[in-house]
Amino acid sequence: MDLVTRASRLPRAGETLIGQSFSTVPGGKGANQAVASARLGAEVAMIGCIGSDAYGIQLRDALLVEGIDCQAVSRVDGSSGVALIVVDDSSQNAIVIVAGSNGELTPASLQAADAVLQAADVIVCQLEVPLETVGYALKRGRELGKTVILNPAPASGPLPAQWYASIDYLIPNESEATALSGVTVDSLDSAKLAAAQLIKAGAAKVIITLGAQGALFSDGNRVEHLAAPNVKAVDTTAAGDTFVGGFAAALAHGKSEAEAIRFGQVAAALSVTRAGAQPSIPTLHDVQGFVPS
Repeated sequence: MDLVTRASRLPRAGETLIGQSFSTVPGGKGANQAVASARLGAEVAMIGCIGSDAYGIQLRDALLVEGIDCQAVSRVDGSSGVALIVVDDSSQNAIVIVAGSNGELTPASLQAADAVLQAADVIVCQLEVPLETVGYALKRGRELGKTVILNPAPASGPLPAQWYASIDYLIPNESEATALSGVTVDSLDSAKLAAAQLIKAGAAKVIITLGAQGALFSDGNRVEHLAAPNVKAVDTTAAGDTFVGGFAAALAHGKSEAEAIRFGQVAAALSVTRAGAQPSIPTLHDVQGFVPS
């Protein structure tokens, strides 16, 4: 669950600010990406854990409303995962995540849900669950011949080297690419260097999302900068998740790699024009009717 506060700016260490508003919004990277894929036309199943608290019920209901298959979403003792989010007047945010029930998702959970993995065309993973579980999902996806996407968020350092052989698309943002590659990503040129490092580490294809600057694609042979659609940002909280969900949905529908990237970019651009995480995620109709400003 996202606990969202808006303030004029992000607080410094030790500082107390007066906020402008507070809201609770269903979120979580996996859930946001699932909702994005569902709203953008894909059939989606979620594998995860919710807590025994009221947030858990709300989180599951939010997925069901979107038509997402929740048979593999288990309820466990303890609190649900939460994200504490502060959004400033320039639409930038700072986020602290508490894993809660997300930490209870194990390889055994995935083994019990193997039919869900077998039925998928695209498998999307994040790092808000135990790394052992992520590693199992990636490997199993490769064994099944699925398209495997890893959004390495949150990232605190390099990925396990053995993971790369199972990943078709690695999709970090600037801070995640920095953590994974050791290259500080603060410009297009540094993003190219980071992508090169990730390819060297074993990544097959890398898409570094760069916010308003668009995205950088690299497969080791080709490096391409893809400009973002021009929009007025209100809240960037779910932009990355919307891109990943849109990209995955487009691939599942048989779109080309380039078409899928552009589709994800348009969906992400629309999401930043609205407040909130899941409430900001556009529908397929929204994307199809998008006219850049």
